[in-house]
Amino acid sequence: MIDHLYIHIPFCPNICPYCAFYKESAGRERVEKFLEALLVEVKSHAHQLRPETIFLGGGTPSALSPTQLNFLFEGLHRLLDLSALREWTIEMNPATVAADKAKLLWDAGVNRISMGVQSWDDDVLKKLGRTHTAQKAEESFVILREAGFKNISIDLIFGVPDQSLTSWQETLERSLRLDPEHLSAYGLTYEEDTEFFRLLGRGAMKQNEELEAAQFEMTMDLLSRHGYQQYEVSNYAKKNHDSLHNTAYWLGKDYLGLGPSAFSTVARKRWRNIRETGIYTSSTMNGKTARDFEENLSSEIQASERAAFGLRTRHGLSLEQGKKWQQELENMETHGLLHSAHDRWLLTRRGKLLADTVGEIFV
Repeated sequence: MIDHLYIHIPFCPNICPYCAFYKESAGRERVEKFLEALLVEVKSHAHQLRPETIFLGGGTPSALSPTQLNFLFEGLHRLLDLSALREWTIEMNPATVAADKAKLLWDAGVNRISMGVQSWDDDVLKKLGRTHTAQKAEESFVILREAGFKNISIDLIFGVPDQSLTSWQETLERSLRLDPEHLSAYGLTYEEDTEFFRLLGRGAMKQNEELEAAQFEMTMDLLSRHGYQQYEVSNYAKKNHDSLHNTAYWLGKDYLGLGPSAFSTVARKRWRNIRETGIYTSSTMNGKTARDFEENLSSEIQASERAAFGLRTRHGLSLEQGKKWQQELENMETHGLLHSAHDRWLLTRRGKLLADTVGEIFV
């Protein structure tokens, strides 16, 4: 049985200029047809699912109306065995949070919220193309607390052009005042097929790697002092509040992804669903495959991926797992990027700053 389920909801009220995830704007009829097709896909896989974690990502799943969300959750409860469920997460844009929607999610069994605040600086939010203000984000956090949610993650982005170290410090401190159980802090990346990537290529945007490193180090120091453990390079949690779903990815567990563009990895096979909602919907409703890509994974590829992801976590990489790359790992240790402790390879503080570079040894 597969223990981890990801569901991709592709619709967004606004297309952010830095986001490379598959998303689109859509009207009510298109959304409802998609939800019907999604439940058909869920039903086709229900026999192999007994999820411990479910993650609804996007896109913006919370952009669905209460009626649409209710249709989706009623279908999931009807089709799936949820007796083993430990963590049910939904991504939420602060602009889409309302009391009735929060209550619906809580009543449906969702017990973890991942809210994309990104910044508490309204100027930075405008640059990122976000539709919410800092005040609205704080109001949304309070609404979620009042609805009963005791496991809320705040997502933040640093390394945004013209985002000062002071602005980033204020964003971290304002987040801490809300006392969330989990914080994700990602450095801005310039992904192909995004407006930011095009602006960077034209020289209209510039990166400041020195400032970004200072923001990252400030994040590690400040969150650590407030009791958050950096359990993965970009993720920090209070005790017993690591993301179970994302940890399953990093540890190389099997997972099923449903919805357009969603990836799945089960046993030694990986596949991706069609990256266009209309085609995904019609194919699924007509009994055709929703997949547009699949590959078989060798044991070597799986070992490399588990090593690369595992090393980014607080668990690190066992010495046994790292035998194949012993020379490269020792070289990284010589350069102060890794150290060994308790029979495991772990990133040093400097190694966390250069985690992507370290990960290249496994490719």
